[in-house]
Amino acid sequence: MKKILILSANPTNTSKLRLDEEVREIQAGLERAKNRDKFEIITKWAVRPDDLRRALLDHEPEIVHFSGHGSGEDGLVLENATGQMQLVSTDSLVRLFGLFEKTECVLLNACYSEAQAEAIYQHVDCVIGMNQIIGDRAAIEFAVGFYDALGANRNYDDAYEFGCSAIDLEGIPESATPVLKSRITANNDSNSNGNAVSNPVDNEKPALENGNFPRLIYPLENPEGQVPLESSFYIERLPIETDCYQEILKPGALIRVKAPRQMGKTSLMSRILHHATQKGFQAASLNFQEADAEFLTSIDGFLRWFCGNITYELNLPDKLDAFWQGVLGSKSKSTKYFERYLLPEIQHGIVLALDEVDEVFKHPEIAADFFGLLRSWHERAKNEPIWQKLRLVIVHSKEVYIPLNINQSPFNVGLPIELPELNQLQVQELVQRHGINWTDKQVERLMRLVGGHPYLVRVALYEIARDRMNLEELIQIAPTEEGIYNDHLRRHLLNLEQDINLLAAVKKVVAAKVPVDVGTTEAFKLRSMGLVKFKGNTVTPLCDLYRQYFCDRLGVN
Repeated sequence: MKKILILSANPTNTSKLRLDEEVREIQAGLERAKNRDKFEIITKWAVRPDDLRRALLDHEPEIVHFSGHGSGEDGLVLENATGQMQLVSTDSLVRLFGLFEKTECVLLNACYSEAQAEAIYQHVDCVIGMNQIIGDRAAIEFAVGFYDALGANRNYDDAYEFGCSAIDLEGIPESATPVLKSRITANNDSNSNGNAVSNPVDNEKPALENGNFPRLIYPLENPEGQVPLESSFYIERLPIETDCYQEILKPGALIRVKAPRQMGKTSLMSRILHHATQKGFQAASLNFQEADAEFLTSIDGFLRWFCGNITYELNLPDKLDAFWQGVLGSKSKSTKYFERYLLPEIQHGIVLALDEVDEVFKHPEIAADFFGLLRSWHERAKNEPIWQKLRLVIVHSKEVYIPLNINQSPFNVGLPIELPELNQLQVQELVQRHGINWTDKQVERLMRLVGGHPYLVRVALYEIARDRMNLEELIQIAPTEEGIYNDHLRRHLLNLEQDINLLAAVKKVVAAKVPVDVGTTEAFKLRSMGLVKFKGNTVTPLCDLYRQYFCDRLGVN
């Protein structure tokens, strides 16, 4: 009988994981397996470093499964005595697993655990880690597929493939995230227990340098605009990406992405479109900042511009004139253009991404008709197959202040996505990808200055990675006109100076030592600008950078 030791840790100051569901699914799968008598499952929850060591000593398992958080090269996240996160270094894990010869397989079901998998592979013949963030659903599906295969008498390599296949079969775009380190080769014969004989020859491990595995450093990228699809500096904020990838495949889907400027909305939108095209959909995207003023004077001109651009994006012949005849109103003409021409022309379906729709908010006479039209298309998809071919992604920064009938607004239906700041683990990952060797305290100091704002974090790390400054110099000059954020800060200041109510509100916020109430309208406008965050019904500056800059420039003591 093989012992499977499942170790779980989800500290209170980390994002919540569905670890209990993962363990329950593993147990249920093995209980119904034909070889269930060959396995014994041992579970340990809220694992601390001492718990890890003692569990290995007490049970000497053949298979060790860890479920929880990873932190890249820094190690795995366990818990301390108060339930907070405590990192266990990669070197410590390697040293520990080197003491247990019976261990045949280690599965690290945690984000960014490939570094630990590479290292533990010195002592264990089969190790699986994750090369990036992995979502809850993908982690659970991989584990279920893996242990289902073991229960069917397959070897570890086969079980890994079954795990990846389980992710694929669920339509989750993360099957390339699990990474296998194995000495089992295709010609190995299986023993009577279904486990392949280990091959002592190992050509896969990277060369050691000073006893450590080489650090992977990515070519630097200027942190401007959206993050390219192939970029190594895009940090997923799971489960947001997974939820969007699943939702966009549903008939008639509508996804609403809202966040302040430079928080990653367009980067997420482009990844949703890419995922959809990989699944056979055609994609079209429109940025409403590109609409000329002449098209924003009437709903008829605007909808002609809208339909014409979609036609161009789909690489179809322009047939607007044929549909823009007769006494029908502009909205009806647009609907017929989609219903009788665009949608029938596209075999699988269309994903239509609308970026910067805030621009339409500035024209209430157009906005009410246009957004009402989008809502009507979404509603028709519930009953009409032709409209189920249309998926919508709507991206905006500001709150929707224009008066829209609750039954004619697309902003209260579909999947709402509000992009959060990066958390500490995600900022640590960005630090590592920039090749910067920082302590936890240095990461915390950066986050005190700029919070988890993706753009502000990336600009700082880009300049530091280029040796243009160090952390101390950044902290000293960042809130000044001499600093690297001068354009960003000045743009905010100019916007505030155009609205005396907002200006008064931000003065009140930065002057206070505790969160304050500035009124609902001003609070939401300041949050839409990305300057504040809510604490209940009150607000506080998003980060020290904004507090220091506006205190100085607005003469607040």
